[in-house]
Amino acid sequence: MTKSDLVNRVSAVYPYMSVRNVDRIVAIIIGSMVDVLKNGGRIELRGFGSFSIRERDQTEGRNPRTGEKVTIKPKRVPFFRAGKQLKDLINNGSGFPKM
Repeated sequence: MTKSDLVNRVSAVYPYMSVRNVDRIVAIIIGSMVDVLKNGGRIELRGFGSFSIRERDQTEGRNPRTGEKVTIKPKRVPFFRAGKQLKDLINNGSGFPKM
């Protein structure tokens, strides 16, 4: 699902809201989530899952073309852990109501 697919589905459920406003709302939600993660925070959506940041240490890698050793800088990467309700929905078909 893409962002525009999400906007279209939400717009279909709430026809009294313009697509433009739904797009703004989705952008605000995603932007807020990014800001929290950038600042080292954690996001928990009950039943769905949680987003957090994991730190990766500096490592040594190899350039696949030349075989030359390359230093990979330390970095922060997003991490998602699915919640129990989402896992149950995927495996058993019960859980969140469909839109």
